[in-house]
Amino acid sequence: MADAHGPTSRLWLVRHGETEWSASGRHTSTTDIDLTFAGETAAREMAGRLAAVEFARVLTSPRLRARRTAELAGFPDAEVHDDLREWDYGTDEGLTTAEIRTQRPGWTVWSDGPRGGESADDVARRADSLVALARSADGPVLAFCHGHFCRVLGARWLGLHVAAGAHLRLSTASVSVLGWERETPVVDHWNDTGTLT
Repeated sequence: MADAHGPTSRLWLVRHGETEWSASGRHTSTTDIDLTFAGETAAREMAGRLAAVEFARVLTSPRLRARRTAELAGFPDAEVHDDLREWDYGTDEGLTTAEIRTQRPGWTVWSDGPRGGESADDVARRADSLVALARSADGPVLAFCHGHFCRVLGARWLGLHVAAGAHLRLSTASVSVLGWERETPVVDHWNDTGTLT
C-alpha cells in the first residue's frame, strides 16, 4: 500500500526464543526442538512490545520453536506459512560452525552454503515471496521465524543479495522492523531485545 509519502507496508520479524541448539551454536533447520525455559521467558516478555500494534496478518514458521514463540508472545492463532522455515542446512544440520570448519576451513553459510541443503537462490525465492506478501498487505505483517532466514528477509527487503544477511546480526527473541523512507526500503529497527547490549 502507498500514500503521498510512499509505501506504508511494514514487515515485523521475530526470531524465535532460545533453544538448546541455538544456545550452543548448532545449526537448526528441520530438527523440531522446543524452547528452553529462558526462551519461553523471553517470548512472554515480547508480548508487551507487540500488543500495541494492529497487524494485518500474523504468520509463523511451521517449526515448533517459532510456533511456541508466537503463542507465548500473544499470537496463538498465527497462520503457519511454510516459506518462513529456516534455511535447510542439509548434512550440516546439528553442527556448529567450528565443527563444519574442521572439514571446510573458513566456511560460512553466507559464502559457501550448507552441504546438501538449500542454495542461496532457493532461500532468496522463499524470502522474495514473503516480501511481496508483506508489501501487498493492508497493514503491518508480523512473522515469527528463524535466525538465518530473518536475516535473508532483511537483505531481500532492501534489494540486496542473500549474502548481505551476514551483516545483520540477530539474537534469539528479538524484534526487527522493515519499512520505508519514502519509496526506499529501509530497516526501521533491528535486533531489538529490549536492551542495548
